[in-house]
Amino acid sequence: MDPNEMMALEAEIVKTLKTIFDPEIPVNIYDLGLIYAVDIDDERRVEIKMTLTAPNCPMADDLLNEVHIKVNSVEGVKSAEINLVFDPPWDKSLMSEEAMLDLGLL
Repeated sequence: MDPNEMMALEAEIVKTLKTIFDPEIPVNIYDLGLIYAVDIDDERRVEIKMTLTAPNCPMADDLLNEVHIKVNSVEGVKSAEINLVFDPPWDKSLMSEEAMLDLGLL
């Protein structure tokens, strides 16, 4: 896959991730800083490293499932693997400026 195709596919994946909202905070998971990495290989297999605002989040399974389903539905994605990580732990410094404004933190 050429670099332009990879950038376009990553942009579509990010656009899709921005449609998924944390069930407890009215901000999408991308701007909230829950997505640590989006890696795409030449075969269009996607690996997403993400975290949660808290390790004991009761909605973790639902959120991971939604990410998996939606990323797999992006045109051009062959498969998606979602890896939940807790290092580094999430904190509000990972949020985008837009998310901080939305939550009144700026």
